[in-house]
Amino acid sequence: MSMFCNQCEQAANGTGCNISGVCGKKPDVAALQDHLLYGLKSLALYADKMGRDAEIDRFTIEALFSTVTNVDFDPEDIGKLIQNCYALKEKAKAASGAAIVCPVADWKPAADLAGMVAQGEQHGINTQHINEDIRSVIEILMYGLKGMSAYMDHAMILGRNNDEVMAFFQKALAATTDPALGLMDFVGLCMECGKQNLTVMALLDTAHNETYGAPTPTPVNLGTKAGKGILVTGHDLKMLEELLKQTEGKGINIYTHGEMLPAHGYPGLKKYPHLVANYGGAWQDQAREFPNFPGAIIFNTNCIQRPADSYRDRLYTWGLVQWPGVKHISGWDFSEVINKALECPSLPENPGQEILTGFGHKAVLGVADKVIAAVKAGQIKHFFLVGGCDGAKSGRNYYTEFAEKAPKDTVILTLACGKYRFNKLEFGDIGGIPRLLDIGQCNDAYSAIQIAVALAGAFECGVNDLPLSMILSWYEQKAVVILLTLLSLGIKDIRLGPSLPAFITPNVLAFLVENFNIMPITTAEEDLKAILG
Repeated sequence: MSMFCNQCEQAANGTGCNISGVCGKKPDVAALQDHLLYGLKSLALYADKMGRDAEIDRFTIEALFSTVTNVDFDPEDIGKLIQNCYALKEKAKAASGAAIVCPVADWKPAADLAGMVAQGEQHGINTQHINEDIRSVIEILMYGLKGMSAYMDHAMILGRNNDEVMAFFQKALAATTDPALGLMDFVGLCMECGKQNLTVMALLDTAHNETYGAPTPTPVNLGTKAGKGILVTGHDLKMLEELLKQTEGKGINIYTHGEMLPAHGYPGLKKYPHLVANYGGAWQDQAREFPNFPGAIIFNTNCIQRPADSYRDRLYTWGLVQWPGVKHISGWDFSEVINKALECPSLPENPGQEILTGFGHKAVLGVADKVIAAVKAGQIKHFFLVGGCDGAKSGRNYYTEFAEKAPKDTVILTLACGKYRFNKLEFGDIGGIPRLLDIGQCNDAYSAIQIAVALAGAFECGVNDLPLSMILSWYEQKAVVILLTLLSLGIKDIRLGPSLPAFITPNVLAFLVENFNIMPITTAEEDLKAILG
């Protein structure tokens, strides 16, 4: 059985994984995910022609998110999603009354898993269009939809929704089946995807702020506290909140990992005294770090890797993330995880370094007058947004070097797990303004945008005219949709690395360069010189 997947930055040989995924994805899982995406397109053909249906919309989001890199590795679970997709397609077909004649509309999955795998092998990404440039832009659109689904899932968990966004999901998925659409049609859909994602990130930002309060600058300990422990990794704040509630008074300390670090900045979460520290670094370090954490460990979204036997028996998944043979928690009852933590050895009292998080847009704009004054006085010469996904592939030390070599009269905004490349370094401050501002998770690119827009308003110029440069790292599909959001806002001169996406053809790259001056990173020294002169 063969496969082809090039959706993440670690695509084998810079072209694509064709034997087994670098992420750990097996060919059968790859085929099933391709099959599920084909089914979602079939569903969308009919869902696009009917009004909003909560069940179909929710399923679309969860199914798309399940195909994001490092989410669902369980073939049995994906098989169930395919069957559910078909049932909902038939529901939408009946409700819409549409008579659609095309192979995608006629999709019906096999009755067994082996049959579904075989069908999926016929619907890989290279079958999406005969023209490689159009296929490239369709891939960008699909990965944008996947990334946006992740943020929409978090918003939905907190009770938020948006009919216009959901209508776009169905419209865009259906559009990928239309042979009459050309290159610029899909370019337009990509730009619309970026625009819709801004709405989604705003929706999620509002949900987070209204539910947990606006983040405030908060020191976070990187050591351990004596007692039992549970390590939470992923992105979902609601899940963390429920776990904090259920562990109150039980003598269990809760630790964050990876993209959960910004949780410490929210008043509604940091009020729990047993949310004690952040353990470890970015997602790709879990194989080295998790064996040394003696307590229970739970994933609440993507970024899971093949677990080692040394911690598999105390590892849990929740939400859409799954790994074969790893215990999955459905719903909001975390008693099994809690009981496991109580059985496990305690962590030692070992205080560590403190780092700051919680510089969301409300916190930064709350001192905007000081920032503006520092710029006008020449104390702050430039802003750098240095952030995005981290990963294991070589070349990512660039971001450490860039942050280290950025002049002392510059400020670094950072977000997502890429910050772990340099967030333990000492950068000092400029007139009381820290030189390193941790804005939050990857979805908090919304905060960065709001900061940039506010500064542009204060200086009566466009965002592209600000002394602001974006140095971004990417790994998976959420980074793709954030890039589309930035491009949809007309932001130019973005530097992207550590390597360019394998799914972007030379002609599509030329288009991006010509219209947005997007460029690959080179070296920290050369890029700083080019930016600052």
